[in-house]
Amino acid sequence: MFGKKKTIPQIDQEQLALIKYAEKRIKQKQRVYVHFVVFLIGAVFLILANTVLGIGKDFTIAGLNWFVITIIIWLAFFIYHFVSVFITHKFMGKDWVDQQRNTLVAKQQERIEKLKQQFLKEETEIAKSLAFDDTVNKGVSTQKKKTELTIIVAADEDNAIGKDNDLIWHLSDDLKRFKSLTNGHCIIMGRKTFESFPKPLPNRTHIVVTRQDNYMVPNGVIVVNNMDDAIDAARKDKQPFIIGGGEIYKQAMSFAHKIEITRVHHKFGGADTFFPEIDASVWKETNRKEHLKDEKHEFSFTFLTYERTI
Repeated sequence: MFGKKKTIPQIDQEQLALIKYAEKRIKQKQRVYVHFVVFLIGAVFLILANTVLGIGKDFTIAGLNWFVITIIIWLAFFIYHFVSVFITHKFMGKDWVDQQRNTLVAKQQERIEKLKQQFLKEETEIAKSLAFDDTVNKGVSTQKKKTELTIIVAADEDNAIGKDNDLIWHLSDDLKRFKSLTNGHCIIMGRKTFESFPKPLPNRTHIVVTRQDNYMVPNGVIVVNNMDDAIDAARKDKQPFIIGGGEIYKQAMSFAHKIEITRVHHKFGGADTFFPEIDASVWKETNRKEHLKDEKHEFSFTFLTYERTI
């Protein structure tokens, strides 16, 4: 990209042709003027030769005196040269030359302006390439920037989310929603949350954050040591999900883009894990769907969606 040699184009063929035409036209008009002067001098000489010296008085062609024929021929050339030189003299005069020069200058300025625009465009592309390379060198990919990191959680009215590494309630529609939203995506979680599963959830990529070295997991599960590495591992997913637990939620709140929360309308005592408070100055509610308690759900709840505003 940067080794290619750039050259500034010379005057194009159109401008070169214009210059050559101008030079040719000037020479033509100059020759016409010279011819006119020569014919004018010749005519004066013939008149003097015929009237003063009597040359050609007895010479005729087709009944016409040689002098008359000469005068007719001269008059034809005179009219031609008069029109060419005096009526159209602007084509070879100073004004015409200045006009040709101004045309050429305008052409060249237009060409220079086009070159400037071309170079500015190339410089912009180079700057973008440099910015991209700089981003890659810092370990941040464009795919990561496009990722919409989403927190998904169920919490009661006091933001309680669990006790003894387990849920406090069982809401079938909430579990169905969790499955529907996370299906086919990466799910990022802490070690304890992962260990609460009987086995890895199907059709999802599990990314486990733990400080333990040599943590043993089934094949297909990704183990990382911090949240940055977890997000990097999920960079190809446009919407990876943070699914807990409490400490992972706290870390994710500062850079997540969306929160999908099931607000359970009850207060459960004895919880030991809590979800962080949702700051209204940072998060805006964009969707809600209420669900009343029924024979399958012991508690009423609401599906809420929040999106980051700053």
